Amino acid sequence: MKITFPHMGNMQIAIKALFKELKIETIPPPPVSQRTLELGVKYSPEFACLPLKVNVGNFIEALELGADTIIMAGGWGPCRFGYYAQIERDILNDLGFTFDMVILEAPESRITDLLNQLRLIGEKVSLWQMGKAVNFAWHKLKAVDYWEKCYERYLGPALDKQAVNDLYSRGLQQIDEADCKREVTRRLQKLETEIEQIPRHNKPVLNIGLVGEVYTILEPGTNYNIIRQLGELNVIISRSIYMSDWVNDHLLKGKLIKSNHQHIINCAEPYLNHWVGGHGQETIGYAVDFARQKYDGLIQIGPLTCMPEIVAQSILGKVSTEQGIPCMTMYFDEHSGSAGINTRLEAFIDMLNRKQCQQLMSEGGF
Repeated sequence: MKITFPHMGNMQIAIKALFKELKIETIPPPPVSQRTLELGVKYSPEFACLPLKVNVGNFIEALELGADTIIMAGGWGPCRFGYYAQIERDILNDLGFTFDMVILEAPESRITDLLNQLRLIGEKVSLWQMGKAVNFAWHKLKAVDYWEKCYERYLGPALDKQAVNDLYSRGLQQIDEADCKREVTRRLQKLETEIEQIPRHNKPVLNIGLVGEVYTILEPGTNYNIIRQLGELNVIISRSIYMSDWVNDHLLKGKLIKSNHQHIINCAEPYLNHWVGGHGQETIGYAVDFARQKYDGLIQIGPLTCMPEIVAQSILGKVSTEQGIPCMTMYFDEHSGSAGINTRLEAFIDMLNRKQCQQLMSEGGF
C-alpha cells in the first residue's frame, strides 16, 4: 500500500509521521505548482471551486509517482466539500487510474470511531498502536502550527526578510525529520531562539487578521503565498485557522483540545447567528474578534464561487462599519494573476498605513 492525500499547507509533515509509525509507505503529492493547477482545471468541472481542481491535480501527480491509495476527508452541509471525494474518485476512474480511496468521515461522538477508520487502513494494527501514532502525528502538527505562527509574527518586523524565509523553510524540514516528540520539541525551541535573534527594522508594522475559507488560508499554492507577500510589506498576520484547529473542530468535533470555537460563534451572533456551511460563520466571528483586539485591518480570502464566504462577504461591510476595521475580500481561481494580487495588497496596505499615520497625528495634536 502506498498512500497519498491532498496537499494542504504543511499537513504532509503530520500525515507522513502518522503512517510511518504504522509502517505504511506514503507518497505525498508534489507542492502545488502550475502543472498541478493545469491538470486539475483540465479534468474538473468548469464551475467547481479551486480546492477541488487542485486536489484532482494533486492526486494525478501522486498516482503518477506510484500511489495506489488516496486518503480524503469527508464533509457535510451546504459547502460542496462534502462531495469532493466522490467527484474526485469518478474523475480519476474516468481517466483510467486504478486506486483505492479511503474517506475519513468525522465521528458522530467518539474519537475512537475515527481511530478505527484509520486502523482499518493498516494491517494488524491495534487500537493502542493507532493511538500512539496519532499522538505523535498530533505533536508534529501542533509544532508546525507553532512554527508557522512564529514565522507570521517575525517576518513583518524583520530587517532581513530572506533570512526569516530561509529559516522558516529549514525549520519545517527539521520538524519533518525529527523522529520522536522530544526531538520535535528540542528543535522547535532552538528554531524559535534563532528567529527571535534576527534584527528588526524601525518602520511601522501593521497587524492584519486573515479570515476566510480554510483551504485557501492554509495552502499557499492557492493564495499566491499571501502571508509571505504581506510579511514583506511589513505586516504581522494572524490567521483565523490553523491545521490543528481544522483537525480538532472538523474531524474530531472539538474533542481533542479545548477550542475557542464557541467564543468565535458568540462574536458572530449579532451579525450571523446561523451556520451557513464551511467557515462562513467563523469568518464573521473572527472579523469581530480581530476588530475588538484593535487590529489594523482584515483580509478575507476564499475560492471563487464559495457560497459560505459569499454569505460572509455580504455581512462584512456592516461589521467593518460598526466595528471600525477596514476589510478587503479577495477570491482566487485559475485565472488569478500575481501582478493583480500584488497591486491590491499594496494598495490596501498603503491605505492602512495612511490611516495609522493620521490617527497618530490626531492623537499627537498635530
